[in-house]
Amino acid sequence: MARDTRMVSRARRHRSSPGSGLAQTVEVFYTAFGPVRAEEIARTRRNEWFDPTLVDVFLAEARTGRLWESLGEPDLARSVSLMEPPDRILVATPERLDLTARAFAWIIDAKSPFTYRHSEGVARAAAKMTEHMGLPASVVHDQTRAGLLHDIGKLGVSNRILDKPGPLTGEECAKVKQHPGLTYEVLTRVAPFQNIAEVAASHHEKLDGMGYHRGVSAEELSVPSRILSVANAFDALSQDRPYRPAMPIEKVLTILKKESGQQKLSPDCVEALEDLVSKGEL
Repeated sequence: MARDTRMVSRARRHRSSPGSGLAQTVEVFYTAFGPVRAEEIARTRRNEWFDPTLVDVFLAEARTGRLWESLGEPDLARSVSLMEPPDRILVATPERLDLTARAFAWIIDAKSPFTYRHSEGVARAAAKMTEHMGLPASVVHDQTRAGLLHDIGKLGVSNRILDKPGPLTGEECAKVKQHPGLTYEVLTRVAPFQNIAEVAASHHEKLDGMGYHRGVSAEELSVPSRILSVANAFDALSQDRPYRPAMPIEKVLTILKKESGQQKLSPDCVEALEDLVSKGEL
């Protein structure tokens, strides 16, 4: 009974008007209790929550059995995609994927006033460094996307932690350190971004193995991963944070060179960054 009440409460949160939320509510009850309860909740809430015409259509489909059979298909996502009218299908072209990455970067950076345009800054620095170091144009392109999406995992971290003006507790630090892993989980679930997932999620790794989230050492970090790590540190140190103001560029470079000397950041990548800064390209 208590679980049933929770399902009603959950379904109610997802409805915005009597004519919406039917599919959401049916799915909740179907998953939790099976088709009989799913049909019962739709019938019970007819007129009150849901448009009666929609409920009648749903119940008619449910009676045929085809609806419940379709929900049991092994590749449900593909089955749903095949229902899309041909004239409304959008192909995931490289241009559209770039726009998608940039749009998500804006969403990510809008989460906190202290990360305004951070993802774009990391993407720009990473792409410039990758090109400067002579890597192929395809890698430069991937680095742009990885930079734009590297912090998507932060959407899963509370702003009370991200914007905290003082030192973080051990528990809070642990939660922050989860975000690269969350980035990896998100990107590996999107087929066109799977190839950049590992690089994007490596932006806090260190050559000495003392970074996170995997704590891998130099042997397991690709050149693009090393570049992104330096680009991320460069842009982060150059921006305001809740616990400190933005640092002048000279101090930023001094810190990065020190870390490269301690085998935390790649000396080659830091040198490339410094060269670009000296030329006014960053």
